[in-house]
Amino acid sequence: MSETESPSVERAAPTGLDAIFRPRSVAVIGASRRPGSIGSAIFKNLLEHGFEGPVYPVNPSAQVVQSVLAWPSVSSIPGDVDLAVIAIPANRVNAALEECGRKGVRGAIVITAGFKETGPEGAERERQLRETARRHNMRLVGPNCLGVLNTESHIRLDATFAPAWPPAGPVAFSSQSGALGLAILETAGALGLGISQFVSVGNKADVSGNDLLEYWEHDAKTKVILLYLESFGNPQRFTQIARRVGRTKPIVAVKSGRTRSGARVASSHTGSLAGSDTAVDALCRQSGVIRTDTIEELFDVAMLLASQPLPRGARVGIVTNAGGPAIMASDACESHGLELATLSEATLTALREFLPPEASVRNPVDMIASARPESFEKSVRLLLTDPNVDALLAIYVPPIVTQPSEVAAAILRGASEAAAELAGKGEPPKPILSCFMGAHGVPEVMRSLQRGHVPSYPFPESAAMALARAVSYSRWRSGPEGHEVDFPDVNSASAKVIVRQAGRPAKPGEPVWLSAVEVRAMLEAVGLPSAPEVMALTAGEASEAAKRVGFPVAVKLASRTLTHKTDVGGVMLNLRTEDEVRKAFAEIGRRLDEKGLRVQMDGVTVQPMLDGGVEVIVGMARDPSFGPLLMFGLGGVHVEVLKDVAFRVCPITDRDAHDLIREVRGFQLLQGWRGSPPADTLALEQLILRVAQLSRAVPDILELDLNPVKVLPGGRGCVILDARIGVRP
Repeated sequence: MSETESPSVERAAPTGLDAIFRPRSVAVIGASRRPGSIGSAIFKNLLEHGFEGPVYPVNPSAQVVQSVLAWPSVSSIPGDVDLAVIAIPANRVNAALEECGRKGVRGAIVITAGFKETGPEGAERERQLRETARRHNMRLVGPNCLGVLNTESHIRLDATFAPAWPPAGPVAFSSQSGALGLAILETAGALGLGISQFVSVGNKADVSGNDLLEYWEHDAKTKVILLYLESFGNPQRFTQIARRVGRTKPIVAVKSGRTRSGARVASSHTGSLAGSDTAVDALCRQSGVIRTDTIEELFDVAMLLASQPLPRGARVGIVTNAGGPAIMASDACESHGLELATLSEATLTALREFLPPEASVRNPVDMIASARPESFEKSVRLLLTDPNVDALLAIYVPPIVTQPSEVAAAILRGASEAAAELAGKGEPPKPILSCFMGAHGVPEVMRSLQRGHVPSYPFPESAAMALARAVSYSRWRSGPEGHEVDFPDVNSASAKVIVRQAGRPAKPGEPVWLSAVEVRAMLEAVGLPSAPEVMALTAGEASEAAKRVGFPVAVKLASRTLTHKTDVGGVMLNLRTEDEVRKAFAEIGRRLDEKGLRVQMDGVTVQPMLDGGVEVIVGMARDPSFGPLLMFGLGGVHVEVLKDVAFRVCPITDRDAHDLIREVRGFQLLQGWRGSPPADTLALEQLILRVAQLSRAVPDILELDLNPVKVLPGGRGCVILDARIGVRP
């Protein structure tokens, strides 16, 4: 559109992110006559893809740009400008943005690079840019980005320099990488995946991923949200928003940097196991975000969620014309936590009526290579309407006698018939996925299935993975929301006093490890149950303490600096006499003498031995970006060997605590194993929630290990047998 034309749809002046996604008019600052330049490509895309409003090229060196009258500056444009797209050198961007602010522009996209990604000078330019935008109440995308597009028919905004324009659809996509954004838009077009809006956020000087989540939450055209992430700006806010948005719209994310190790060296079990990617994984799990490992998986999941209903369970039906792919699909389903459905007798009888005797009617249903399109249609309808089936995977390997396009049409008919039959019974539709393998022209068939709203995959493993992610998300979404718990008897003021009175660290930059007496006081302040314990400075005191607490006892090294007692031989168990206790005290000292560590011995603690129960570990490590990171796993000395642990990011809800302990493989031991009674998991959940509250209330606690915690049989609670707490000096 030229600058003299008016938009076809009259709308009020947009504010907030509407000024970015739904502007009435756009100015391109840096629109160029030079082919191949970014400014030229952006202006060309706005014109070619039919933006429904005036587009103003701003170029002080040209009177006309691509047959449209150019303007020397934004302020010289006679009409209102809602959105400015800026593609000029970095040192001129802030002045241009200031002029936009005075003009009344409400949204800006800064394509230009050369800001904080280049160093301190660029970071200062970016700070000024953000300050200018906020002073003028202007929303800003970028800098250093690919741009923004909106495929809505009455908007058709392509403010990017990407060569691809994707089909319209229900998927919104945010990418922190501009280069990857180019590939994303091309791939969406190739797969036939419909995009509602796309944003390359760049450096996120203003508009962040959290802002976009909130915007898309209320966008009627967006049903699925995809994120490519390189960093989190505000993880706590992300968690709160994602939990809310995920209740109505699935969020699928891929995060780069998965293999980088943690930056700091930790002294606790929890700290050493909490790598840089652990917090991201935990954040996604508790927020209901579907995290994928690759961009390819991201698209696989998106194709399913954008076109099919969520599965109500994990029972999968498989129909195919080849035995090998059926076995592959079965293995893939089970390896991803899905289960093969047991077909009803009515379904088995109906299948036998039209399939040849050589066919296998048990799930997976192998119709053999001679299967006609009509067999696919009938089988798809029967399996989708079977009450024991939650989702269906239809696999086709093209033989010579059958055209893939005919089978694709038959699958679509079968799915449509099943949906109508289920609707007639008052039942919701079920998801169906397809897999077409190894024939010339199959890609076009796959696109035709996508247009018919049946996602199609080249291999069964991809389909099984996508379905498993959808099942997991469906379970999260259908479960209780959970709520944060604050215990009124938690005395955070006393806990803070203990931290303030702690001594100096052994080495600069390390945490101060609280003494045994301080640890016990901290646990009592927050209502964490610990076993009776007496501090002893001599062998005689240890013997007297053992008599008071009652035999048998455990004698443990007390030290502010030696945090791993077992590593230095500082734990002696099942001591039954006073003489054994005195010898244990001496033996611990001897072992420390051998290692040259005797000076670090403060004494010992004496505890009664507790029979029964399951030993677990509950810990916390404070991540510099994500805050308190809670860990749960099997306790004792094997925690770092087995690494059977799970994490959550604070704040957590009661549902998070419930899910956390059930996420580890060792949860079976808590349920009762080989005749042992079930442990008191409710008390364990309460203990985890108290640790979470302490972590939030006292930010100077850096690391915490409760290991082991003895979880006693149901109704008897749990008891902390040993604890280490490291605080900020």
